[in-house]
Amino acid sequence: MDQHFGFSELAKQASLQPKEALLEKRNPNHVLYIGVPKETTLQESRIPLTPSSIQLLVNNGNEVWIETGAGKNAHFTDKEFSEAGAKICYTKEEVFKANIILKVEPPTEDEIKLLTPQHLLISALQHGSKNEIFIRHLMQKKITAISYENLKDQDGLYPVIRTLSEIAGTTSISIADELLSSAFGGKGEMLGGVTGIPPTEIVIIGAGTVGEYAAKAALGKGAMVKVFDYSLSKLRRIQDNLRSGIFTSLLHPKIICKALHTADVVIGCMRSEDGRSPVIITEEMVTQMKPMSVIIDISIDQGGIFETSETTNHKNPTFIKHDVIHYCVPNITSRVCRTASYALSNVFTPLLLKLADAKDIPTFLYNNAGARNGVYVYKGNLTNKHIGKRLSIYHKDIDLLLSAHI
Repeated sequence: MDQHFGFSELAKQASLQPKEALLEKRNPNHVLYIGVPKETTLQESRIPLTPSSIQLLVNNGNEVWIETGAGKNAHFTDKEFSEAGAKICYTKEEVFKANIILKVEPPTEDEIKLLTPQHLLISALQHGSKNEIFIRHLMQKKITAISYENLKDQDGLYPVIRTLSEIAGTTSISIADELLSSAFGGKGEMLGGVTGIPPTEIVIIGAGTVGEYAAKAALGKGAMVKVFDYSLSKLRRIQDNLRSGIFTSLLHPKIICKALHTADVVIGCMRSEDGRSPVIITEEMVTQMKPMSVIIDISIDQGGIFETSETTNHKNPTFIKHDVIHYCVPNITSRVCRTASYALSNVFTPLLLKLADAKDIPTFLYNNAGARNGVYVYKGNLTNKHIGKRLSIYHKDIDLLLSAHI
């Protein structure tokens, strides 16, 4: 009877406590030390955490160390980061004393030298362009590395890829608008449609997220849009989503050649799941395009889908070949770096909060399949089978490695 009274009294007392007192503190001692170094890759202006996200992370008991000037190109000042609770570091070595390094671009050779076995690296991988030396250097450091482009959400989608693809698709139409105007060396046409004048013809090769948002933006300006892809299901999805009078077709050589012959703008956004993008438009096809028409090769970071494509940059973004303007800038989202920074920060912040709530990194990865999918090096072991196959490096199963330690 006394024991029963004791439990009843305990329950009564608990019901009178404020809700905050009843919340379970799963791991109050697991503080994250997050280092954000300044990006040094040519014309990379994005930053992975914005001041508002840093404030949320700091208010949850974590520390963020950011290198001075890291947000300058995206128009975030050191003062904004400091007021949000971040510690401003004046050397890269100081930033790398944090146990989590968060970057936009893959680490440089100098940054890899600063890594230790205690580090968790979260950055882009761009594995199609990385050689064996780069991967082996990371493995030798015995670190754990996550590529954010391979992170998955609860729906099995790739949140970073989708968000940046949305931005890239919409931005490509703004670029096309500029390149058609005489102010940027074009033939002096307005993108879209005006009463009594035939609308601009835009051909989009690739019906993924980039292609969908490019088509959406182009239709909004009144252009005539034709979308090509190898996948009938992707073409059906884009037509259902846009619900507009767009032309869709499988990639038949005769049909695509006919479309290129009358196109004002051609946007290439076909991507490969592993390695180089397929070359779809040959040089011969390009020679048949209208004089001063525009090619925008968004797939250039994977090699490009046009045989005439050559990598350019944001300072010198175009060249003319066969009387056709080519825009082949990798990292097109860096053109709108502030918007892209917010997009990246929206993905990384909840991920880091979940990590802080876990016992440790292995436990976090074991319980989060979406984050586990992004791991390509775990404590010095290569875990990405695509990299292993391409570079002939032995890889291990991440699930087995985690099971062995937990």
